[in-house]
Amino acid sequence: MNHPDRPAGRALSEAQEKAEAERLITEGYSEKAPVATFYRDVSPVPAIGTAPPVQQPGRVPMSQRATDASVLMLAGAGSMSMVSVSTGILMYLSQYADPVVCGVVLGAPTVVVLALCRLARRAKEVVQAAPPVIHQHYEGAVTQNNTEITTNNRGVIARTNNRFDR
Repeated sequence: MNHPDRPAGRALSEAQEKAEAERLITEGYSEKAPVATFYRDVSPVPAIGTAPPVQQPGRVPMSQRATDASVLMLAGAGSMSMVSVSTGILMYLSQYADPVVCGVVLGAPTVVVLALCRLARRAKEVVQAAPPVIHQHYEGAVTQNNTEITTNNRGVIARTNNRFDR
């Protein structure tokens, strides 16, 4: 319901705003009073400047795989530095320690860990090598095309052989 002094969709002048405010105060709330159904924020939008972006604290945004790889590299670097520092301290404290023997004794756990990692990677490849069994049930005339591409890269200068199996 519009006020008779105010045409719909027009802004009020300052005098009209004061008159409308006084009318609302004197009349008070009634069942026939118009109810606001929306609000438009007319405050100006802040201007976008030409300032360069600011570096945010913390780690830079990365994919989950890159984050996992960086954590793994940090953990590996920390463990290797502990082994290296302990080897250096051992060789310094025992002035007659043989560097080859220390390298073999302290390097053996690293070799075992690397061998286990390679074994786990091979086991993962074997598990992924078997294709999943797919059961598809259709009714009516159906045309199904399956294309597999097998790629082999061999040599220092890579030679790619693509074979299409249909």
